[in-house]
Amino acid sequence: MSITPLMPVYPRCGVRPVRGEHCHLIGEDGTRYLDFASGIAVNLLGHSHAGLISAIQQQAATLMHVSNLYGSPQGERLAQWLVDTTFGDTVFFTNSGAEAVEAAIKTARAYHQNAEGGDTNRFELITFHNAFHGRTMATISASNQEKMHHGFSPLLAGFKYAPFDDLEAAKALIGPNTAGFLVEPIQGEGGIRPASQEFMQGLRALADEHDLMLILDEVQCGVARTGKLYAYEHYGIEPDIMATAKGIGGGFPLGACIATEKAARGMTFGTHGSTYGGNPLAMAAGTAVMEAVANEEFLNSVAEKGERLRTRLEQFIGNYPELFELVRGKGLMLGLKMKMESRPFYVHLRDNHQLLTVAAGDNTIRIIPPLVIGEPEIDEFFDKLSAGAASYKVPEAA
Repeated sequence: MSITPLMPVYPRCGVRPVRGEHCHLIGEDGTRYLDFASGIAVNLLGHSHAGLISAIQQQAATLMHVSNLYGSPQGERLAQWLVDTTFGDTVFFTNSGAEAVEAAIKTARAYHQNAEGGDTNRFELITFHNAFHGRTMATISASNQEKMHHGFSPLLAGFKYAPFDDLEAAKALIGPNTAGFLVEPIQGEGGIRPASQEFMQGLRALADEHDLMLILDEVQCGVARTGKLYAYEHYGIEPDIMATAKGIGGGFPLGACIATEKAARGMTFGTHGSTYGGNPLAMAAGTAVMEAVANEEFLNSVAEKGERLRTRLEQFIGNYPELFELVRGKGLMLGLKMKMESRPFYVHLRDNHQLLTVAAGDNTIRIIPPLVIGEPEIDEFFDKLSAGAASYKVPEAA
């Protein structure tokens, strides 16, 4: 038998973490890594946050799972917190970001099709180039990326693609079958590309004009990552439906689809479900995260640290004009755009300087550290980044 016990869908590297301490990971060989990847924007409280650990331990000893056949005091508490701190009126809990986006897609279709006098022709969502919404059949269909489509045909019908941040192109795709827009306010996998103010406000206006659902995928940019609880707050708009996950569980699998009462009008008994979604253990983790991050002091600290990190990065890249082009992003969701393919440099930082980042599209290195970093971690980051840039040899073109 040649196949590995873990299905070989990931090109796993040689880093093998067995323990975490605050903003560091320790490999099974004892190597210590500075973690500015956060499990891809998940471990927003680092790896040893006392409040999160205690909440999970206490809940695990009390009640882990009962299914959604019964009332959920734990779910009601976290849902109310999300309703009180966001645009939404109601919440469906999931186990992942892809499931949250799936729920959002269904909610948008149901808004048109399940309502009294609804329009069953309204099923298409307008999505955007280089988006990443997940790996399920619906969420890969929502992306225009051939590399995610290959081998999985036929795709799910009902998606049209426009260039990101191009309002006129999105407007031109609106037709009798359009149900709404699905967009990341800041593209993550696509290269830490923030949408413009005009684009986001324009989508909101188009949705209002044509009775369409504006769905935001804030799986990566949400939960305090940008210095706001959710990134839509930077744009002075509110969505109708939003998918959130990653950081909301602080490392425990958790996602949610949040919607207004109007947007959720089609999501009635029996229209959706999840065996594990909203289980008491996940709710304990999510509540602990909200207790830590959903306050002005914490959000302001993220914004301030993000600004310091960005300022130093912009100064730093001036020393290596042959390597780096620009810095973009918001808060502690920053992208370092390179002048060549970024993956070899990301590997170099990881393997030779024990600095963990994440590669992304558009030749970008994602810098997405735990939101609890302090000056020591920022200083260590620049020490490692500087050493990495100084020692990097650009691979010769094939």
